[in-house]
Amino acid sequence: MREKVPGPTSKAGSIPTKMGSWSTVKPVLKGRCTFCLFCWIFCPEGAISQDEANKVVLFNYEECKGCGICAHECPTKAIKMAEPEPRGGE
Repeated sequence: MREKVPGPTSKAGSIPTKMGSWSTVKPVLKGRCTFCLFCWIFCPEGAISQDEANKVVLFNYEECKGCGICAHECPTKAIKMAEPEPRGGE
C-alpha cells in the first residue's frame, strides 16, 4: 500500500526557507517592469509575488537567496542585483 503525500504548499519545487540573511545581493526593480512575470515564473525560491492592482512584482528579501535568475530572465532588464542596504546598527 502506498502512502499519500500531501501536495505542494509552495510554488514549483520551492521550499519556504528564510535565506535573506546570508545573501550578498538583492534584486531591485528599476522602473521598467512590464509585469510579464518572467521573474516570478523562474524564481527558484518563490520569493517574488504579484501586486495585481498596481501591476508590479514584490520581492520577499527574507526568502531571496540572491541568485540573480530574476534579473537574468527579465526581458526589459528592469531588475538589477544590488548589495543590500546596511541594517540599523551594522
